[in-house]
Amino acid sequence: MTALTEALADGDDITFPALQKLLDMTAGNLTTHLSKLEAAGYVGIAKAFTGRKPTTFITLTPVGRTAFRTYRAHLLDLLGGSS
Repeated sequence: MTALTEALADGDDITFPALQKLLDMTAGNLTTHLSKLEAAGYVGIAKAFTGRKPTTFITLTPVGRTAFRTYRAHLLDLLGGSS
């Protein structure tokens, strides 16, 4: 998720294929992770059409961004790094 938090400004979104490529994940694996993150309120998922092609857009919610920053800070503290 570090790549996602750095790649997306507040309010921005990313398409499913772009996120899949960025994270180098299989579609099934990414779908599973996203459904759990959506259930926790960390990401928003919207489906729309681009022309005639269905497109899935993922956004990082403010709650998700805060949770990730908190997690990252705690992890860096445990490892002796700085946030």
